[in-house]
Amino acid sequence: MLLLKSVNELLKHIKSVESDTIELSKKATLKLATFIEKSGCTLDDDAAEALQYQDIISQQLSATIDAIECVEQSIQRFEYAYSEDESLAIESMAKLQEKLSSAISIAQDKRDSFSGKTKHDNEDEILFF
Repeated sequence: MLLLKSVNELLKHIKSVESDTIELSKKATLKLATFIEKSGCTLDDDAAEALQYQDIISQQLSATIDAIECVEQSIQRFEYAYSEDESLAIESMAKLQEKLSSAISIAQDKRDSFSGKTKHDNEDEILFF
């Protein structure tokens, strides 16, 4: 479980960095577009393509963020199921322990009764054949 928590923290960090990168890319594109508009420049094909790369980068980062969120959800579902199963297992083990202790106590009492011990807490329960 500790390993999954570390992986989950790493994924959160990567997602945060990618979101910041997307925002920086948007700001850079807006500043360039504002500069181009103010200066009245005409972009050649290479410059227009370079601006499109900013959008492609943002789309790719968004896609990886979506994938990370899917993995995070899977980890959360696993952690929930594990914690539920673990608590059920602990509860079941406690019940089993109670039953085993009771069975052992009954068996020991019967052994003592069958062996003919007369110094028993409750002499009425001594079984004779």
